Amino acid sequence: VSLTLDISANLETLFTWNTKQVFVFLAAEYETPKNALNQISLWDSIIPSKEQAKLRIDTTNKYRFIDQGSNLRGKDFNLTLHWHVMPKTGKMLADKLVLSGFRLPEAYR
Repeated sequence: VSLTLDISANLETLFTWNTKQVFVFLAAEYETPKNALNQISLWDSIIPSKEQAKLRIDTTNKYRFIDQGSNLRGKDFNLTLHWHVMPKTGKMLADKLVLSGFRLPEAYR
């Protein structure tokens, strides 16, 4: 599956005196009978500074949205923006924003 992504996010508040960088990625997440959570990374980036933390990205998925078999046909899925704050010292912090309500078509090439 190829998607056009329009990502806007202001992550400036994640930067403090202790922030080295922020790793951010967008994942498609869905359920199958075998797995309650399947995640496919579609796009990612490392944000090295507060000055670069206002994201405005228009692109296609960086990584393939693919699953073995036909598990994606007609599948409901969420797009989840994850971020991991990598500190200069101490524990790494992670959070996410879930955008739900997406569905793939029943038939496609």
